[in-house]
Amino acid sequence: MSKPSFYIPSLDGLRAVAILIVFLAHVGLDKVVPGGFGVTIFFFLSGYLITTLLRRELGKSGRIDFKQFYIRRMLRIWPSFYGVLALGALLTLAGLLPGPLKSGPLLSQVLHYANYYSIFSGSEGAILGSAVFWSLAVEEHFYLAFPLLYLLLVRLGLTPRGQGRALWLVCLGVLAWRCFLVFHLRVDDHRTYYASDTRVDSIMFGCILAIRGNPMLDPHQGSEKLWKFILLPAGLALIAATLLYRSPDFRETLRYSLHGLALYPVFVTALRYPEWGPMRLLNSSALRFVGRISFPLYLVHFIVIRAFVEHPRPLPPLVIGVLSFLISFALACAIYHFVEQPVARLRKKHQV
Repeated sequence: MSKPSFYIPSLDGLRAVAILIVFLAHVGLDKVVPGGFGVTIFFFLSGYLITTLLRRELGKSGRIDFKQFYIRRMLRIWPSFYGVLALGALLTLAGLLPGPLKSGPLLSQVLHYANYYSIFSGSEGAILGSAVFWSLAVEEHFYLAFPLLYLLLVRLGLTPRGQGRALWLVCLGVLAWRCFLVFHLRVDDHRTYYASDTRVDSIMFGCILAIRGNPMLDPHQGSEKLWKFILLPAGLALIAATLLYRSPDFRETLRYSLHGLALYPVFVTALRYPEWGPMRLLNSSALRFVGRISFPLYLVHFIVIRAFVEHPRPLPPLVIGVLSFLISFALACAIYHFVEQPVARLRKKHQV
């Protein structure tokens, strides 16, 4: 299997953890498995990886080729995304997926504003199970704007410390905006959960790690014992505590920020010590493969789950869970081998 020239195995393991969390929540375990946290891991990972790649390009050439950046992103995301979207629409029109298909939600997905459409108009008339595409819209908005912001920070002559501080201010601003929406305007939680302007800080935390103290590019900061036995347990404990505290207002305001902070030692330890203890499992071939197919798996899994749930002859939940995973896994493998791998060979021409 071909891999990009700059490959970080631990990131595939983290992708696997994220998609498995999301799948278990969607299959009916959402009361005990925090599906939203799986999405937060994806967001943090995207910010870290994209900013790391931009740093490498800037370090090599002294510039960022925006045309090539956007071509790479389109080739990475669009073939699988639009392929699944088209197939879902055809299956719906053919009556093989239940529910009406309306132009409004479909167009919002095609044009990557499905998160805001869902907030203000609902998701009725969308392809069954395609509601998860909201997070892809958030990431597309990030891809569109962040390279310009990053280059601006560099051109202003800011050091990595200064760039990090600027992004910390962005994160604080987003937190303040969420608090205003929740505590003053009392908006519905869909507004804060789905919107790019209220979730982009989950991506920015990953960007900050990539800019300063990057485990793959910068000198190591802090001792091995500090990261393994103090900061990592502290981060995991913070994640657990925030998930156990069930206040809706807390969930939609401060919890996203605390999750971003808590993921720092998780990512640093996973990337810096891939052969250590639990990180060895994270880097196992099985989890890394699940991570490599995580994007198509994310695209199809909820469609498959919803198709089973909406079937006139419902099956037991456990059977639905097992069959949904097997079918989703098979579809994701097919998309990976027949769509993503051929496109990856084309994308190599545009890699830094």
